Amino acid sequence: MTINKQYENTSLTMMIEGRIDTQTAPDLQKEVEESLTNVTDLVLDFSNVTYISSAGLRSVLTAQNRMDEKGGTMVIRGAAKNIKNVFQVTGFDSFLTLE
Repeated sequence: MTINKQYENTSLTMMIEGRIDTQTAPDLQKEVEESLTNVTDLVLDFSNVTYISSAGLRSVLTAQNRMDEKGGTMVIRGAAKNIKNVFQVTGFDSFLTLE
């Protein structure tokens, strides 16, 4: 998994590529936590995410909770159909903003 970040004022877009699984989810969570200073709008660009496991879902949930605590917003953008299906089956689509 690779993560590229793009800041614009108080917005952060994290472009994620590859698998978010047991091995890589801690890296995603760490990157999110370390990057949120002064960020009010977080976009996780999932256009190039090929797989997400339960560990990955936990990282996404943690990011959403962190943004909720800050009074900010989080959007998951560009997720492929198989990734959206995981969010739907798990009920995550009820509290995540998917674009």
